[in-house]
Amino acid sequence: MKKRIVLALGGNALQKNGEATAEAQKKIAEKVGEVIANLASKYEIVVAHGNGPQVGNILIHEEQAASDKAPAMPLETAVAMSQGQIGYWLTQAINNALTRQGKRRQVATVVSQVVVDRTDPAFKNPTKPIGQFYTESQAKKLAAKNNWVVKEDAGRGWRRVVASPKPIDIVEKRAIESLIADGTIVIATGGGGIPVVRTKVLKRLKGIDAVIDKDYAAAKLAELIHADIFISVTAVENVYINYGLPSQEPIHRITPRELKDLIKYGYFKPGSMLPKVEAAIQFASRGHDKIGIITDIDHLAEALNGKSGTIVTK
Repeated sequence: MKKRIVLALGGNALQKNGEATAEAQKKIAEKVGEVIANLASKYEIVVAHGNGPQVGNILIHEEQAASDKAPAMPLETAVAMSQGQIGYWLTQAINNALTRQGKRRQVATVVSQVVVDRTDPAFKNPTKPIGQFYTESQAKKLAAKNNWVVKEDAGRGWRRVVASPKPIDIVEKRAIESLIADGTIVIATGGGGIPVVRTKVLKRLKGIDAVIDKDYAAAKLAELIHADIFISVTAVENVYINYGLPSQEPIHRITPRELKDLIKYGYFKPGSMLPKVEAAIQFASRGHDKIGIITDIDHLAEALNGKSGTIVTK
């Protein structure tokens, strides 16, 4: 039996040095495709991905081109657009890599809805900046017009901020499992998934403007589809204590409990390594046979063999 892995790629993994053209990002996706194709014989693979730079660009296009005849699409629809965009790039890159290696596997992107709780505390305190920068005057006018929440962003200008609730379910989980069972490499929960809530009475789905962290969504997906390994692919080979300081130390193998203690001491930043660490803890805590890994794309194969990366397991 092949082990089942869920691989969470950062949105910045496809956008190096600010290059935002489709061709530049497709070229970078080729490297990801090669890595995944190399793993295809040994593992059942699901790829999740971030979308921060990409959905930001989509929102800028939508806002700048908006008119009465072509109004801007809401955030939850922009997330869906980014899923299709990045899913296409990755699907094509993986397919091409498999073809070059003489392997025959199907690759499919599932546009994924992720259920959140409308009472999640995050909705009372939106903190996730999205879209373009504005002057204070512009931001406040747009906030009044569109019912936005806006905040000043680190001295760089004003931006819209939205809630970042935790995922509680994935609507398409059974479809994803069926595709995996059929041997398909699946791309799912892109950008953390399209945030949706269920209506109180009829339990119907309804999109809501929010941004779900891709690591939390990918870890939830790994849980729901009974994956063996959850991997957060980031920019560094290991998680570090005192990262960026002369005293920095890499973490090679650690238990969820030990990693929780490091969180208490404030070693990981909320907007950077903390979500990856918490997602790995969440998954690895589910049992002794569950493994969370944090590493970069260059050391992914070695990390799966226990020879690199930060490995979180009981």
